[in-house]
Formats: sequence, structure tokens, C-alpha cells
Amino acid sequence: MRRRPDLLCHLVALTTVAVWGTTFVWTKLLIISGISPAQIFTLRFAAAYVLLLSFSLATGPRGFRMMAGSVRDELMMAILGVTGGSLYFLTENEALRFTTATNTSLIVCSCPLFAALLIRICYRTERLGRWQMAGSVMAFLGMAVVVLNGRFVLRLSPAGDVLAFTACICWAVYSLLMKTVSGRYSTMFITRKVFFYGVLTIMPYYLFVPGMPPADVLLRPQVLANLLFLGCVASMVCFLTWNWCMARLGAVRATNWVYFNPITTILFARMVLGEQITPWFVFGSAMILAGMYMADRVRHIAA
Repeated sequence: MRRRPDLLCHLVALTTVAVWGTTFVWTKLLIISGISPAQIFTLRFAAAYVLLLSFSLATGPRGFRMMAGSVRDELMMAILGVTGGSLYFLTENEALRFTTATNTSLIVCSCPLFAALLIRICYRTERLGRWQMAGSVMAFLGMAVVVLNGRFVLRLSPAGDVLAFTACICWAVYSLLMKTVSGRYSTMFITRKVFFYGVLTIMPYYLFVPGMPPADVLLRPQVLANLLFLGCVASMVCFLTWNWCMARLGAVRATNWVYFNPITTILFARMVLGEQITPWFVFGSAMILAGMYMADRVRHIAA
């Protein structure tokens, strides 16, 4: 009986990661239109927050809450907004200015390993068995094969690699804190606070790089459609589903789906841009799926 709800959670996690895998294409199109990565983040998170706040108010004031139950919990919500929002997106996008997309993908997508280690350190009761860790490592190696695509040459760039590693640690910390707060607050409330503090903490960036895109750029049909997709689907819906999955699967099992991100990106690029699928992609994808199955299956048998 337990496998059926687990299967639903895994399918939702897969769908969420698949949508996130397509955002690189939409973001690139917006950058070509003259909108910076920071502006894209601000607009998509602000739109998601307004929509989610409106939906929360529409469900009735009785179940609505504006603040967390304590100052400590409110501070944790702010840290979630930074680690899963402003700092994560800024460091990931800025890393691409100094290092290659390959380096950035490899470093950022290694966050499940760091999330597992952080949770193991902070929660002594959280057991990470040998097979579960081995499955996670296999999935990581498969992700590396997919990203490298047979070209095993990495160029070190300290500034860019440090920024990418910062983004990796941000998502690992986000996963750790979600494990803490998901049992006390609803997914809707946590996600709304993430958007709010994400937008709030990106504001200091505009003291150094001021300005927003002009209205004539934002109102272009393609630009508006891409922003609405990123704000409504990739942000509001996907953060809701992702936080829901983490609350039910656990941070470690859910975060392992991040390894699947490069697969969805390449498949989408194949459909939209006609990019070639190589044997390395097939082999790496099989490793990712086998590693994720190993980690989840062994955990289920042990339970």
C-alpha cells in the first residue's frame, strides 16, 4: 500500500524537474530579448507571489496566515527565500559568466550529495545506508556522463566554480530547512514565504545594477508568454509540487531527482532545437535511473 502514494510523489517530482529542465530555454530567449537573469528572477518570483497570495486570500481568511508562529520560524522562512530563491539564482546565473555551462551543471547538480551529507550531520536519527549512498553516487556519475557527453575535459575557473558551488550549497541548505519546517506549516504557506523573501532579498542587487526592462519589451507577446510560464508554472506550481514532494518523500529522496534535470533539458533541446541524442546521453541516463531506483528501492525494502 505504501508504494502507491510513493509512486505518485515520484511522478510529481519527475514532472516538476522536467518543467525546470525546460526553463533554461525560456530564460535564454528572455536574455536574448534584453532582460537580465536578475530581472527574470525578480519578475517570475514577484508574479508567483502575487498569484499565490491572491489564491490564499480567495480560499478564505480563516485559514490564512501572514506570519510564521515564531520569530525563529519566520527567520527560517527568510533563509529559505534566500537559499531557494535570490542567492541560489544569482550565483547560478553569475557562474555562467566566469565558467563553462558544463562546470556549472556538474557542480550545481551535485547538490543531492551535499544535501544528504548535511541532513546526516544535522539529524543523527536520519540513516543513510550504504546502498542508498551508493545509489546516489551512481546517479551523480550518470549525471556527469550526460553533462560531459563524452568530452572529459574540464577547465577550472575559480570565480565561476565558487559561484556554482555556492548555488549548490544553497539548494542543499534549502532541502535541509524544508525538512525542518514542512512538518509545522503547510506547503502553500512555506512556498508563499519563499517567494516573498526571495523578491525582498534580491532588492539590494538593484542598488548596484539598477533598472528594469521597459514596458514595450515586457509586453512583447513572446516575452510576456515566457514570463507567465516561468512565473505561473515553473515558479508557483513547481515550487508547490516540489515542496509537497519533499514533505512526503523526505529531502534526500526528493532531491535525488535533481540528477534528472540535465536529461530533461537535453530532451527538450532535442525537440525544440533538434540537438542530437548521443550514446553517452543514453548510457548516463540509464545510470541515473538505476542509481535512483537502487537508493529508493533499498530504502523501501529496509522499511
